[in-house]
Amino acid sequence: MPAKTQRTPMSDEHKAALAEGRNQGRAVRRYLEALEAHKPRRGRKRTPESIQKRLTKIESELENADALKRLQLIQERLDLTAELESAEAKVDLSELEQGFVDAASAYSARKGISYAAWRELGVDASVLKRAGISRSS
Repeated sequence: MPAKTQRTPMSDEHKAALAEGRNQGRAVRRYLEALEAHKPRRGRKRTPESIQKRLTKIESELENADALKRLQLIQERLDLTAELESAEAKVDLSELEQGFVDAASAYSARKGISYAAWRELGVDASVLKRAGISRSS
């Protein structure tokens, strides 16, 4: 039977460094997810009024629709309702942005992420500048 190896306990500094890395990753992820969710979409913009108008039309079309058309209309109604709710729920990007600014420089250095990669992902140049990430870094 092989002898069990003794594990040395982690130092408090090591634990603090791991926690800091998790916090930085969490701040970066939240900001990037919020950016993705609020990225401008191509095409004509839908307003809450136009969504409501379409929902009303769907309700009237449901009465005379066959089974397959009814299924499609119900799914469209669910999609539009979810879109309407997400449009009404405003996300405070400034708080997430500040968390990103505080964490991004150290995160970027630790993970080897370049300025160009951040920009390609959609992070604004002014945000990167505030975070201390420059083109040369």
